[in-house]
Amino acid sequence: MSMRRFLPLCLCLVLAGCSTNWTTPRPAPAVAAWPQEIQRNQTEGLVRMGMISVTTRGGPADAEAAIKQRATREKADYYLILFINDNMIPGVRRANAILYRKA
Repeated sequence: MSMRRFLPLCLCLVLAGCSTNWTTPRPAPAVAAWPQEIQRNQTEGLVRMGMISVTTRGGPADAEAAIKQRATREKADYYLILFINDNMIPGVRRANAILYRKA
């Protein structure tokens, strides 16, 4: 394949890959009596309270419940789960999240 064809093809692939990282901002849901999970594109206009980390036995749903319980204790309006994994000890989940409140 000649360089004239290869270079534009590479440029198109790189630009297409970059566009997958851009999302349209959406508003966060209305504040409820309990913390709600949000996506990264819903964080615009919210105040970041900090990060939390939990470690729990069980599956991913148990880790999500522990994050929600901790967000409730911290009086957050929203939380964004960054990751849930069990790389260190099988069956023990570690999760990190960012807490937000309405501005």
